[in-house]
Amino acid sequence: MTKQNKELAAERREELLGALKVRFEKNMHRHKSLEWADVQAKLEANPEKLWPLNEMEITGGEPDVAGYDETKNEYIFYDCSAESPKGRRSVCYDREGLESRKNHKPENNAIDMAAAMGIELLTEGQYRALQQLEHFDRKTSSWVQTPADIRELGGALFGDFRFGRVFVYHNGASSYYAARGFRGLLRV
Repeated sequence: MTKQNKELAAERREELLGALKVRFEKNMHRHKSLEWADVQAKLEANPEKLWPLNEMEITGGEPDVAGYDETKNEYIFYDCSAESPKGRRSVCYDREGLESRKNHKPENNAIDMAAAMGIELLTEGQYRALQQLEHFDRKTSSWVQTPADIRELGGALFGDFRFGRVFVYHNGASSYYAARGFRGLLRV
């Protein structure tokens, strides 16, 4: 893989497609009416989308198709790991939150990491929709896109699943925890 053009080597591309196919077939409840052959054809027609999917995979996100937008003819891959992806935890919400910390700064922040990976941070609505498919973040939590009015006041939103429900609540954007990361999505 080269950083400049963000292409995967042929061998890695085949490994990734194989892993995605196995996950797709193992979790049909996430995409009941969809066929892997159609998803694979879309990926092969859009090879630039394999790099972000690989980034999701290597950071522990276990990406899988969990939506399809008929109007745009796009498959939507979400991070479907049981807990917030391990390789994306212990991060502040955004750069401003990170830079505002005087001590014990984490290495990165969710917004910049998602952008570098080529994925979108889930909105609150997308997070809740994902939780309808199965329950995620039973022991961890995940940052979600925060509305500007909340962010201007120094806050940021995150969600998790506890006590049989999905909770979305707030923290300071500069906070970070070993059990908090972020989930993303990629449209193909």
